[in-house]
Amino acid sequence: MIRKLAGLPATLLATSFVIFGAAYAAPGDPVTFLAGGKDNLSPEHIAAVRAQYHLDDPFVVQYGRWLGDAVTGDLGRSLQYNDQVGDLLAARLPSTLGLVAYSTVLFVVFGVGLGVLAAVRGGRVDAAVVAGTTFATSVPPFVVATALISLFGVQLGWFPVLGGGSLWHLTLPAVTLATGALAIISRVTRQAMIEQRELDHVTVARASGLSERLIVVRHVLRGALGPIVTMCGLVTAGMLAGTVVVETAFGISGVGSLLVHAINTHDFPVTQAVLLLMVAAYITVTTLVELLQPLIDPRTRRAA
Repeated sequence: MIRKLAGLPATLLATSFVIFGAAYAAPGDPVTFLAGGKDNLSPEHIAAVRAQYHLDDPFVVQYGRWLGDAVTGDLGRSLQYNDQVGDLLAARLPSTLGLVAYSTVLFVVFGVGLGVLAAVRGGRVDAAVVAGTTFATSVPPFVVATALISLFGVQLGWFPVLGGGSLWHLTLPAVTLATGALAIISRVTRQAMIEQRELDHVTVARASGLSERLIVVRHVLRGALGPIVTMCGLVTAGMLAGTVVVETAFGISGVGSLLVHAINTHDFPVTQAVLLLMVAAYITVTTLVELLQPLIDPRTRRAA
């Protein structure tokens, strides 16, 4: 556990280096964007902009300055919005976290439920769940978003198709974000349940006369929780990046749409900050899942 916690800062440091290096190596001269366009590029203005943003310093010096400011909470100033990046993230983050939380509830409830149903019932039910989840994983999120908007937003008029702020507004975006994750969790749950049902202690419990419902709840599902919880954590951690497509499709003012706009306008401070936030959240959540896994699955604790 101590080794995993100690590796977390090192992983974040390496990630920050890659993110800053990618932005540094991006095509285009940052002076053009910092100066507000080519019309303002007089030699004096260029020299002033380069001095103000320390663009003539070596790469390592620029990275060290950026990292030091980021650690102290100073993520820079947006070139597009002319506002502090930290304030922009604080304003957008609640919408994105609400969307991710709503989607997580959907894919955990329905994904685990479908996986259990397929493993317990078998036969045609199992085949239908496998076929449905296979189809769900093959459909890109923007296709799912378009279909949901067309059917439930335009034709039936049940849900608003743009904006966030309420649970009603977030329903279609959350379903879009949860569709692929639901399919993954249902497949993992189904496989884990099938493996548990073939173990000796389950056979003994069945021979002792326990009802099938108790066997599923007390022995099969309990034993399958380890891989299910682990996969739920990993999928949730990756969802923050998935909001880029969904927020853009539904016009939600969140971190994902902020990243898309920042990339299109070459707003480097915002791009670096959002990417750093997404990667840091993913690494932190996956580390927490690894730490909690031995508590959920005793076999993992014995193996460690």
